[in-house]
Amino acid sequence: MDATTVLAEISGNIATVGYGLAAIGPAIGIGIVVGKTIEGVARQPELAGRLQVLMYIGIAFTEALAFIGIATYFIFTAV
Repeated sequence: MDATTVLAEISGNIATVGYGLAAIGPAIGIGIVVGKTIEGVARQPELAGRLQVLMYIGIAFTEALAFIGIATYFIFTAV
């Protein structure tokens, strides 16, 4: 196997890997937001409605990070 074959096998777009890594952060963030909301409702059941609204706002902001990641993926893959 010569050097040209090796380069042909590893060439590609690194943006795909970058988006995969960028999606990990929002996934962890949403898990934390939902978990803390459940914990808050368990401690203060009368605040369930207010905490749920705040949870959805937190999820929206966290999901914005995933949208930024996919936007950068498309920016860097455009040729």
